[in-house]
Amino acid sequence: MRIGMLTEGGYPYATGESGRWCDRLVRGLGQHSFDLYALGPAGTPLPLPPNARVARTADLGGPDAPTPERTGLCEPRVSRRAYGRQDRRRFTEAYHRLVTGLCAEDAESVEDAEGAEGGGTSFADGLYALAELARERGGLPGALRSDDAVRALEAACRAPGARRGAAAAGLADHLAFAEHLERALRPLSLDWYEDDALAAADLCHAAGGGTTALPGLLAKRFFGTPLLVTEYGVPLRAHYLSTAGADRSAPLRTLLAALHGRLAGEIYRQAALLTPGNAHARRWQEKCGADRARIRTVHPGMAADRFAEVGEDEESGDPATLVWVGRVEPAKDLIGLLHAFAEIRARQPDARLRIVAVPDRDGGAGHLTYCKGLAAQLFPDEATGAHAVGENPVTFEELGGPEAPTLEDTYASGALVVMSSLVEGFPASLVEAMFCARATVSTDVGAVVEIVGGTGLVVPPRNPRALADACLALLRDPERRHRLGAAARARALELFTVEQNLAAFRGIYLELLSHAPVRHRPGDGVPFAHPAEAHVPGSWAHKAVTAGTGAPDA
Repeated sequence: MRIGMLTEGGYPYATGESGRWCDRLVRGLGQHSFDLYALGPAGTPLPLPPNARVARTADLGGPDAPTPERTGLCEPRVSRRAYGRQDRRRFTEAYHRLVTGLCAEDAESVEDAEGAEGGGTSFADGLYALAELARERGGLPGALRSDDAVRALEAACRAPGARRGAAAAGLADHLAFAEHLERALRPLSLDWYEDDALAAADLCHAAGGGTTALPGLLAKRFFGTPLLVTEYGVPLRAHYLSTAGADRSAPLRTLLAALHGRLAGEIYRQAALLTPGNAHARRWQEKCGADRARIRTVHPGMAADRFAEVGEDEESGDPATLVWVGRVEPAKDLIGLLHAFAEIRARQPDARLRIVAVPDRDGGAGHLTYCKGLAAQLFPDEATGAHAVGENPVTFEELGGPEAPTLEDTYASGALVVMSSLVEGFPASLVEAMFCARATVSTDVGAVVEIVGGTGLVVPPRNPRALADACLALLRDPERRHRLGAAARARALELFTVEQNLAAFRGIYLELLSHAPVRHRPGDGVPFAHPAEAHVPGSWAHKAVTAGTGAPDA
């Protein structure tokens, strides 16, 4: 079958865990053809297998981003001509419904008040009306930033029943939100909804929710194409926790939260199936209105082969060394870990802590410097004599450096892996430690309990004393530590390998296509498009019926 894979800011132009997951999926399901539709800056794509090709790309970044283009052909679809009177009226009505649904405290009350039919909400009705207008008229040329749009937004914010935060918005907030909304709705003006693009796909698979899945939502609307949405993180949660817009006013943040919430809710309601990577993401989807019957948890698939040698050698590693691996940022709570290790050292003086930082393109150098300074204060360099060079029991290293060349070497160097985060989604480092048969001590955040099960110790976040007690319990009990490590490896090999991930999606693809309506011409060779009897030569079925009734053969 032909899969239209939707990505944003990742595969096939960028690496990272999401890119690696998509690449493993495409290569592992070689019997299917993958057309890649990438939102985000284009560049030199990664090497693709024979069953994959880059179908379309579109950079939706800033206000001056280039218009969406056909990959390699440079044929922009967006028209630059202004709307006529009739189209302008259609736009104003559709935009009014969309922003009314955004600003309303309760979307269902708006639906009842306006007499919406067909089970849709005001936001959804406006969104689809704008999409149909854009498809018919070659895009939305400047209409989303027009005075009509700003006036409609202002009226919706001040209408009866509008949420209190939206009602307090001023002109600057309206203009800033209109700009953000224009970027979010740029997929409506793409050339992806043509016969040689998403119209030819048997299934749309979005590697994320929000804007990433919006083209798939429109493909379902226009062509009835089933939409599969996979979320290993939760974009809506990431928006709520982001500090990027800390300088925005409260009314603007209210409007932006409403936009992302309404869009996520509509995608969850319209998707044929949702495949969150863990129960934490699943709960978020359910809170946003997803039907529990259409949610199926599929854990991320991670390569386990590279950790096999370490995992089979349970006795490797210094029995008094703790290992921490991750990006150095405040959410990882290295400060709490250092205070916990101070208590560990007071009760077990030979303990050591290796902090191995994963290179981070977004920086984090300032926080790393602060943590190094705190470690120097808590643990002065220790020397065996007056003329010896002292050493600190806490070391800061970078993954790929001489002390920690690979992840396997890093995990193999210690007896215990610790994770002290305040916020997590699906921590890959925890699974890697389990592949290496290492016992773990983790804080109870995100999907940690689901990953660890009963194979590691879990403590409350922001509790250095509990973290220290758990680490000491395993450092002082080698037999228990080895037993938990072996159980952790067995659990990881059962639930979190690439093989189980591919097997799950192989079955999901066939299941969704088997229930999809037939939209193809006869003879196109699409599985399930025609009943098997239609391909049996001869008229044996008719003869069998007439023989049973005694009627003469025709």
